[in-house]
Amino acid sequence: MSLAQYTALNGDSPSTTAGSTGGVQANANSADALQNEFLTLMVAQIQNQDPLNPLDGTEYVGQLAQFSQVQSTENMSKMMQNSMVLMDNMQVLATAGLVGQTVYVATNEMTLSEDGVQSGKIELEHASSQVNLLLEDAYGRKTKVPLGAHGAGDVDFTIDAEKLGLPKGEYTVSVEVQKGQSQPNMLLAGKVEQVRVPSNGGSALVNVAGVGSIPFYQISQFGS
Repeated sequence: MSLAQYTALNGDSPSTTAGSTGGVQANANSADALQNEFLTLMVAQIQNQDPLNPLDGTEYVGQLAQFSQVQSTENMSKMMQNSMVLMDNMQVLATAGLVGQTVYVATNEMTLSEDGVQSGKIELEHASSQVNLLLEDAYGRKTKVPLGAHGAGDVDFTIDAEKLGLPKGEYTVSVEVQKGQSQPNMLLAGKVEQVRVPSNGGSALVNVAGVGSIPFYQISQFGS
């Protein structure tokens, strides 16, 4: 009497046979465990098959190849995870080297101290007959800082809180250009004071003077 074909894919827990060569590993979700289970069942069926009606080994070879492919995919996934961890560690080391250096951040929010000076630059796509900075504090009070006419390219600026009579606090900065032109991109500069790695993972946080704490990837330019 021949045994009904039994594979690891059509049953939950195989019956123990006299010819079994080993037990199934505990972790049933592992590719190695599934492959060992399959080999155990295959050996058991081969040992107990009817000599007059032998089993077809083609199906077993095909399923063994499938298990090998699953195992390779699992190994590749582990390698990718290890590579991501290595890249994160390299990013942290590279970010730590920024402490004390000047960086530029694409943001429109800044913090001024009473005698603080905030610098930055505006990226003009087209020439403008007038370029103004508009500073708005937390109470909605606005201050205009004229920068004059400029051609296309970078326009450097400096905001001196003492000269402008601006109280310390949080400010929102916007750019006013010639009528009809789109709002240009603005970068605020500051020195990196601290680098912090979140305990729950994720990108390193960089504390930039005058800008605040930002993710590492928001830095647009390194160096002045």
